[in-house]
Amino acid sequence: MEQKRLCYISRNYYNLTSAGNKAKTDNEDTLVEMGAINLGLPRTIRNSKILAFFLDLIGVIRACILLQKDDVLFLQYPVKKYFSFLCHIAHLKGARTVSLIHDLGSFRRKKLTIQKEINRLSNSDYIIASNEKMKGWLEEHGLQKPVGSLGLFDYRSESKCSEEVTERGQIKVVYAGALSMKKNSFLVELSKTLNHWQLLVCGNKEGLQGLQDNPQITYQGFVPSEEFIKHIDADFGLVWDGDSLDGCSGEYGQYLKWNSPHKVSFYLRAGLPLIIWKEAAVAPIIEEAGVGITICSMEELDKILKALTLEDYQKMKSNTVIMANKLNEGYFLHQALEEFNKHIIKTNS
Repeated sequence: MEQKRLCYISRNYYNLTSAGNKAKTDNEDTLVEMGAINLGLPRTIRNSKILAFFLDLIGVIRACILLQKDDVLFLQYPVKKYFSFLCHIAHLKGARTVSLIHDLGSFRRKKLTIQKEINRLSNSDYIIASNEKMKGWLEEHGLQKPVGSLGLFDYRSESKCSEEVTERGQIKVVYAGALSMKKNSFLVELSKTLNHWQLLVCGNKEGLQGLQDNPQITYQGFVPSEEFIKHIDADFGLVWDGDSLDGCSGEYGQYLKWNSPHKVSFYLRAGLPLIIWKEAAVAPIIEEAGVGITICSMEELDKILKALTLEDYQKMKSNTVIMANKLNEGYFLHQALEEFNKHIIKTNS
């Protein structure tokens, strides 16, 4: 079957700064470059929930009217309220659906049972899991539809990251994001013990209780993403969640085993090699691309960073700049949709 059109439905976004919204709008921009057609209303940014509801509803209705036979409708899951409905309408009109998973409600927020989520996803013709680990998890829990894998979320930006390597007495690591006792209280323990490398924390310090004053730690507060990409003065970006230094723990920490955090893409787009938990779902990607260090425990870091040579770091930095360019070009979404096209050709041959 010849693919007639690649389509998507844009929507209203409350802002373009949150990780979830940024990932989705970046994908929309990549789809446009690939020749995809927006069947919904043009993208809007409105803070009103009532207005957003009606804009999204009108966009969905418009898409249902304009969808044609043999179209491929690209959906970004979860789609609030309309996912199953859109899949059914697409099938009634002789179109196919491809659904890229950003988040699993059954795993992270527990809003769905696993079986209900599998049943919901089964309405789509083809699923793009966030990564290979998530793909395996979905198949193990009974998803019988064909599943591809994204790998990392792309990150588009007009800003240029630094390609220079700064020689300094101690390696500087940055941790960026919202701070809370539930998500990253490991920083409290780290603030008591950190001695041999520097940590720059970009986030609201008041979100964590019990942080100790430590000359090795600098608290900078919120930094806009474009400014971060252009000007961040650090050697590594840290991806770690939970309350423990000995592995990632708790709801957020364990979710790293299955998801592709947008923070990973953000750091890489800023030209920062990663320090990430070895059990994270994206750790094999980081190792294979040579864009970071994977560790089992934060307590390993002193020894690893002390042994890191300038030559090794320069190679890691060079690989990271290459990865930053790929993320900026929508590389991973291109690859995932290419795999989908191969699947279509194979099933129709």
